[in-house]
Amino acid sequence: MRKLKNSELDRLTVDEFKKADKFPIVIVLDNIRSQNNIGSAFRTGDAFRIESLYLCGITATPPHREIHKTALGAENTVEWKYFDHTADAINQLREKGYKIVTVEQAAQSTKLNDFKPPVSEKLALVFGNEVEGVDDSIMEMADYCVEIPQFGTKHSLNITVSLGIVVWHIASQTFMPLISR
Repeated sequence: MRKLKNSELDRLTVDEFKKADKFPIVIVLDNIRSQNNIGSAFRTGDAFRIESLYLCGITATPPHREIHKTALGAENTVEWKYFDHTADAINQLREKGYKIVTVEQAAQSTKLNDFKPPVSEKLALVFGNEVEGVDDSIMEMADYCVEIPQFGTKHSLNITVSLGIVVWHIASQTFMPLISR
């Protein structure tokens, strides 16, 4: 076995990426403090070819050196919008036909491994602040709440780890068969 060279990875150019079909997923960042986490969200969004990233509240926006450090240029490929208030982003997404999915440990949450959204649904995945989680007012606006099962003592994952797990699960279970290069 050998590692692939960069030239063997069949990467899209920026122009090809922008023209390519996207998974019908919008990632909503609800008051994220760490610019490194924001950059990582862009990078994950690029990897899974999501439609857009919504940056809300105190969440910083590009261009910024700390975001670029972890985004590695994905802030130039993934479409993004900024909202002063997360509720405004949620309302806009709902008007566009998205189902709102908060990612949080909550009463009546669905374990991620049991979450099977219909293929026809466009999804907005809401990830909350590193300390406080998804704001309670946003939790009340959700159509679904998913939780990543955890088995250790902390019951806490970094937001970007959670983001990668959730987006991978939903994309692989629901949308990957629909996307061609």
